[in-house]
Amino acid sequence: MMGSMVPAPAAALALLRDQALALLLDLLCEGEGQARIVGGALRNALLGHVVHEVDVATTLLPETVIERASGAGLRSIPTGIAHGTVTVLVEGKPFEVTTLREDIETDGRHAVVRFGGDFALDAARRDFTVNALSMDRDGRLYDYSGGLDDLAAKRIRFIGDARTRIAEDYLRILRFFRFSADYAEGPLDAEGLSASINARGGLAHLSKERVRAELLKLLMARRSGSVTQDMSEAGVLDLLLTLAPNPGRLQRLIALDSGADVMLRLAALCIYLPEDADRLRDTLRLSNEEHRRLSEAARALLALHGSDAPPPAGDLRILLFEHGRRPALDALLLARSDARDRGGAWAGAEAFLRDTPEPRLPFSGADLQARGFAEGRALGAALKDLQARWIKAGFPQDPHSLAQLLDDVAGQK
Repeated sequence: MMGSMVPAPAAALALLRDQALALLLDLLCEGEGQARIVGGALRNALLGHVVHEVDVATTLLPETVIERASGAGLRSIPTGIAHGTVTVLVEGKPFEVTTLREDIETDGRHAVVRFGGDFALDAARRDFTVNALSMDRDGRLYDYSGGLDDLAAKRIRFIGDARTRIAEDYLRILRFFRFSADYAEGPLDAEGLSASINARGGLAHLSKERVRAELLKLLMARRSGSVTQDMSEAGVLDLLLTLAPNPGRLQRLIALDSGADVMLRLAALCIYLPEDADRLRDTLRLSNEEHRRLSEAARALLALHGSDAPPPAGDLRILLFEHGRRPALDALLLARSDARDRGGAWAGAEAFLRDTPEPRLPFSGADLQARGFAEGRALGAALKDLQARWIKAGFPQDPHSLAQLLDDVAGQK
C-alpha cells in the first residue's frame, strides 16, 4: 500500500510534548520495537479539536508489551488481548497499545485477526482515511490513504472500496454518518452514501447496544440535524428506530437550544406519545432513567400537541404541578419545535417554568379525616376532588382559602 511520509504539522507534534506518552513510545521503541501514535488523536489534533485519549500501535506482541511495562514499573491491563490490545498506565494516564493487525476473516460484526509488523497493512484495515494516519516518536507523519487531503477538504471517505469496508463491519454505516456529522462539511461522500444505502439491511445483524452507542453519539454531533435528515432519506434511520423519525423537528430543537442534551434530542427526533418511549426502550436498550425521561416528556406533551402559542400562566402552572419541572420544560421545547411561530412568547413560557416554584398539594388524607372522613374509597375520592378544586382556584396557599376548600369538600360528604 503506497503512502506518504511528511514532517508532522505543529498541531500533531504537540502530542509528543506529553511526557507520559513520550516515555511510553521510548519504551516500546527499544531494540527492534516500533510504535506510533495512531487514529483519532492525530485526526483531532490536526483539526484543532480536543484530544481525549491517545492510542498507540506497535510491532510488539501483547505479551512483550506487558513484559516491558512491568519491567519499567508500569501497570498494564489486558483489556482486549485477543485482538492485541493492552492498556498501559503511565503517570496515571491510560494508553491503549495495540499490536499491528491484519484481518483474515470478517462476518459483518466480528473480525478474526493475525498480528503483523506492517503499519501500512494495519492502516488498510481501518474504516476511514482520516482515521488511518500515524506518527512516530520523531515526528514523522504517515498517510497511506489520502487522509490529510480529506481532512483539509473536510470529507469523510472510506479507505479503498466502501462496500468492502462496510461488509467487514456493518457498524461502519453508522460511523460513516456520525463521523460525517462530526468532522465533514457539505454533502456526504457519494460512494460512502451509496454503499451505506445498499448495505443497510446488514444493520439488523448488529447488537442493540452497538446501535444505541453510535446513535446517541451521532445525536450530539455538530451536524446531527442535517445528517439525520440524510439518514432518514436513505432509509437508514427508520430501520434503526422502528419509529417514524422527524429530523426537521430535531433541527428546529437544536436551533432553539443548541445545548439540548441527548435524551431531549432523541425525543425531538421521534417521540410524540408515551408508547413511543416504550418502543425505544426495547429498540435502543434504554436505561430505566432514560425511558422515564422520555415517557414523562411524552405524557406532558399530550396537553400541548397542536399548540401554535404557549399556554397561559395558569395552564403552565398546572403542567408544572401535574408533571414536574423537567418533563414540563421538555414538553414545552418539543411543542415549540412543532409550532409554526416559535418566537418570544415561548421563551417567556420557558422562563416561567424554570423560575416558578413547583406547586405542592397542601392537603393530605389526614386533613379530611379530621373533618370526619373515614379511610377507604370515599376518602380517596374526596382528596381527588379537593385537589381539583385547589387547582381550579389557582393553587392558593393562604390558610383561609385552604380551610374554605376543606370545608367545601366536607360539605359534600
